[in-house]
Amino acid sequence: MCTNGIKERRQRLHDILLALLAQQGDLELMDVDNPSGLVAGGSRDAPADAARWLERNRRVLQRYQALVRTAVTLDALLDAEDGIAQEPS
Repeated sequence: MCTNGIKERRQRLHDILLALLAQQGDLELMDVDNPSGLVAGGSRDAPADAARWLERNRRVLQRYQALVRTAVTLDALLDAEDGIAQEPS
């Protein structure tokens, strides 16, 4: 079961991630269409097409992973700042 604190943190993390995504200019999406190199009977250039397809999707995935890591880091910093602000003097 999720406590209110966990739900609030998840919502805050979600909001941070959405804000980071909104700041991005043109976000690419992963290409779901398999290149001809991944199906039987492909063309002569099929292996190169498949390699480019995999490399592009890898770069797109790494960009999204970086955004998620940034959101988690910002959330942790906010948590730390909140903890410092709540400590009794």
